[in-house]
Amino acid sequence: MTSMNDLPPAVTGVRRSAPHAVVIGSGFGGLAAAVRLGARGYRVTVLERLDAPGGRAYVHRQDGFTFDAGPTIVTAPFLFEELWQLCGRRMADDVDLRPLSPFYRIRFDDGESFDCSGDPEAMRREVARLAPDDVAGYERFMRASEATFRVGFEQLGHVPFDSWIDMARVLPAMVKLQSYRSLYSLVSSHVRDERLRFVLSFHPLFVGGNPFTVTSIYGLIAHLERQWGVHFAMGGTGSLVSGLVKLIEGQGNRVRCDAEVVEITAHNGRATGVRLRNGELLAADVVVSNADAAYTYKHLLPSTRRKRWTDRRLDDARYSMSLFVWYFGTRGCYDAVPHHTILLGPRYRALLHDIFERQVLADDFSLYLHRPTATDPSLAPPGCDAFYVLSPVPHLDSGTDWTVEAERYRQAIEDRLSETLLPGLAGRIVTSRVTTPIDFRDRLLSLKGAAFGLEPVLTQSAWFRPHNRSEELERLYLVGAGTHPGAGLPGVLSSARVLDRLVPDPSHV
Repeated sequence: MTSMNDLPPAVTGVRRSAPHAVVIGSGFGGLAAAVRLGARGYRVTVLERLDAPGGRAYVHRQDGFTFDAGPTIVTAPFLFEELWQLCGRRMADDVDLRPLSPFYRIRFDDGESFDCSGDPEAMRREVARLAPDDVAGYERFMRASEATFRVGFEQLGHVPFDSWIDMARVLPAMVKLQSYRSLYSLVSSHVRDERLRFVLSFHPLFVGGNPFTVTSIYGLIAHLERQWGVHFAMGGTGSLVSGLVKLIEGQGNRVRCDAEVVEITAHNGRATGVRLRNGELLAADVVVSNADAAYTYKHLLPSTRRKRWTDRRLDDARYSMSLFVWYFGTRGCYDAVPHHTILLGPRYRALLHDIFERQVLADDFSLYLHRPTATDPSLAPPGCDAFYVLSPVPHLDSGTDWTVEAERYRQAIEDRLSETLLPGLAGRIVTSRVTTPIDFRDRLLSLKGAAFGLEPVLTQSAWFRPHNRSEELERLYLVGAGTHPGAGLPGVLSSARVLDRLVPDPSHV
């Protein structure tokens, strides 16, 4: 964790003559990059094509309900707190972040449940109740998770992988941590109960990874959650977006919505600014793209001869799964349902094989149910509950016609929830909306409608992932889920942190 002594002095107002940085996209990676650049003395303009900031963290408001469109689980809150410190402020003055316990409840298909928390003794009791013969193996896995966290997160999470030399330098540590194994394989070497194997291996699904193919480096998430907890921002995740926008504006910088970038302009191999859909040109000394990394290269550099991230390479890359998300509000409250629930179907490995490898929409599903009103009742009208339920689905290469399938799939999810956690649901729904892979493609401009960009397999991680300092243009930088270190709030915030080492001091621009 960075201390206050390591941070540059707060900048409360940027000189108009200061070098100009344009940030494309106002997701958490873009907003964090804007704060960090502003703190270093850059004049910053953030450009967002939607009508409000947030990107995947957009907020839907309808019929008195507030729905966070995307991320709902806040881990490693110190990465947010750093951004407030950079501006000479306290995060607590703007955002009320509440720790959750349990983090989430996992409900298996047979009705058995498991509560995940940050209390080591409570977790041991849960493991002993579910799989008494695996308690010792669970402890071994958690020690392995901590060791991986010390290297993969604390040492490498904010380090750029600009060169193959950077990769070679960390290979011995990665081999020692058995990062060549899949996370599921590593978990299975420690515990035998299939239910516990799910409990310890499902986390990569939060960042678009398949536990059966993703590197075991992602085992660090178990310790990350134990170390820092799982939190929820009162008012919804959108309150974090609003807080970051306030910081940027407090630095004298600007966030512009309804401003779609259609081209990154360049001259002599260097980024020079951007062109908007309305024809407006904005000159820049530095350009940072928080747009989908593959989209950035394929669609925003039309006049640039790309050497590494060619159309063919991007077309042949592996992309994460997509998501089907149903937002709904109910009359009356389901008080027995916790803030986060993972509702498993009858299959684990086979379902993920259908989603990631076969790319077919299966008849069964596993669900993540978010009930934010368990913590913050203000997100729904009095006496009501707000929910969203998320189902991993294949990206658009599956050929699924979501204009036809969306309602059938939503109804199947409604039936499943009615049978399990939310009895009588059909008669209590008062508001509803859905997001499909088409929305990820058309609204969020994510190639193939992939919800998390490139799939985080080992051959698309670290140096093999799009670099934070573009390989194609000088003074072009990338942040967000599709670049190093990857998706998830800690990942995208760390991608902005990496820029501190890459973007030149404004006095040298």
